[in-house]
Amino acid sequence: MKIVMKYGGTSVGNADRFINTANIAIDTYNKGNEVIVVVSAMSGVTDMLLGAADKSLKGEDIAPVLNELRSKHFDACKNIKNDELLKVTKEGINTLLVDLEKSLIGVHYLGELSLRSKDRIVSFGERLSSLILSKTIEAQGVLSDKIDAFSLIVTDNNFGEAAVLFNESYKKTSDTLLPLLKKGMIPVVTGFIAKSKDGDITTLGRGGSDYTASIIGAGIGADEIWIMTDVDGIMTTNPKICNNAYTIPEMSYLEAMELAYFGAKVLHPRTIEPAVTKNIPVRVKNSMSDSSGTLILKDTKANHKVVKAISIIENAAIVYVSGAGMIGVPGVAAKVFNALGDHSINVYMISQGSSEANISFVISEKDTEKSEKALREAFPTKDLVRDISHIKGVNIISVVGKGMKGAVGTAGRLFTAIANDKVNILMISQGSSEVSISFVVSKEDGYKAIRAIHKAYLE
Repeated sequence: MKIVMKYGGTSVGNADRFINTANIAIDTYNKGNEVIVVVSAMSGVTDMLLGAADKSLKGEDIAPVLNELRSKHFDACKNIKNDELLKVTKEGINTLLVDLEKSLIGVHYLGELSLRSKDRIVSFGERLSSLILSKTIEAQGVLSDKIDAFSLIVTDNNFGEAAVLFNESYKKTSDTLLPLLKKGMIPVVTGFIAKSKDGDITTLGRGGSDYTASIIGAGIGADEIWIMTDVDGIMTTNPKICNNAYTIPEMSYLEAMELAYFGAKVLHPRTIEPAVTKNIPVRVKNSMSDSSGTLILKDTKANHKVVKAISIIENAAIVYVSGAGMIGVPGVAAKVFNALGDHSINVYMISQGSSEANISFVISEKDTEKSEKALREAFPTKDLVRDISHIKGVNIISVVGKGMKGAVGTAGRLFTAIANDKVNILMISQGSSEVSISFVVSKEDGYKAIRAIHKAYLE
């Protein structure tokens, strides 16, 4: 089988984690599989790099941060027992840090930290970790090579969260990686980073290493994509909220996408997209245990459970836009959401009253004031919109399960379960796919609602 394995920052958090990750990849390879590893930056490094960029912009001394980065990555090499490989690795780390220092000095002299500069600076986290992991694998006796994903994945120039140009990326990926697999290598690819058509380093957004793995899997025609995490797959809900949460053995692509969108942190929301197009199963596994985790497929076997999982988005706010002047006037809703889009405000949920006199939507709490300002600028008079108000401190609860589709009485049973626990619902939305129902409650009721639904449907 061709397997793409993605490891996050905690899986390469120190020297012992690096050797553990290397051994899992080698063990999978020794079972007759062709293996490609995608790796994130070491835990904490991306934030260190962003901190260094801010220091440089302010004219502060960046030497302590560079020394800390050097020390952290040198320490992570401790399990490379081959002296020659260790020397090569440390030289590679030093070369990258010199390049990083030049980029940081450039920020200082220009007096600005553009998104373009920021993407280049944060790319060093993955470039450092992939070098160490590749040499750790090689020191164990298996051929390996570090591959920068910006030589594989082509994007637009939307720095910070670039859009992938799939056809070009798939061709570069297959042309580069398939010959390495034929040579018996385990290529180690940087997650998260890519390059624009103009040749500038871009990033896919935080959490984008999952996306990288999926793009590479689609590009080489992988049999499975493994997302290696520090939990035993996708859980029925957050085990920190509900002690009775357990691992879901299988779920569909659609269910996984709904969960990822509504706050499940195990997957990046876009991860599944390339896998869906190529019908490649995605497996979410624990890098610290032998559990089989959760297998995400195009479709799953029949399951008697109507609900499969519950997720939560915390620290949200509801914004209400109302006015009798909105009734029967075309384009009001479009004007509302264009105003929000122009200010880069992401909308989680939307609801409109049948009278057309009000629109309500849910956003991140931190965007509340920005959204109201944008709307007041878009509607300076009260001819159409008379009132703009908000409620902060709310949670979005999303209940996901393909068993809900066509099941009579699901919503009634769901809302009865939470009403019995005295939970008040502020807003409701159901997707056209019918595999999820989402609703908004106060933050005081969020965890209580999850436990009530879990008890009613999943225990």
